[in-house]
Amino acid sequence: MGLFDSISNLIHSALGAEAGQLAAPLMQSLEAQGLGGLDGLKAQFEQSGLGAHVAAWTSGQSMPIDADTVQQVLGLPAVQAVATKLGIDPQQAAQLIAQHLPAITQHLAQNAPQSDSASS
Repeated sequence: MGLFDSISNLIHSALGAEAGQLAAPLMQSLEAQGLGGLDGLKAQFEQSGLGAHVAAWTSGQSMPIDADTVQQVLGLPAVQAVATKLGIDPQQAAQLIAQHLPAITQHLAQNAPQSDSASS
């Protein structure tokens, strides 16, 4: 859980309280769904035909996403897990994720260790 707390603290510092509070539950939920952090998030969006969204976000570009799309891409179990951890209903959680996922993704990409996977 230390990794998720670190992610949350980094995002909280960089993006503000609301995004920081969302980051740890979101990353924990993705991990629990087998999506494995930023790479898993990228893969999930690519499988849904929305890889351009993550590519834009990681390069600092804005590409909006709505709550329904978040729920379709991440799946209801992941959204419900975030909602439970935050004490809100799943629709509110999906809206928060949609609002903050671009900035969280960009922040994670900028702070991720560099790898040799330059192909893609």
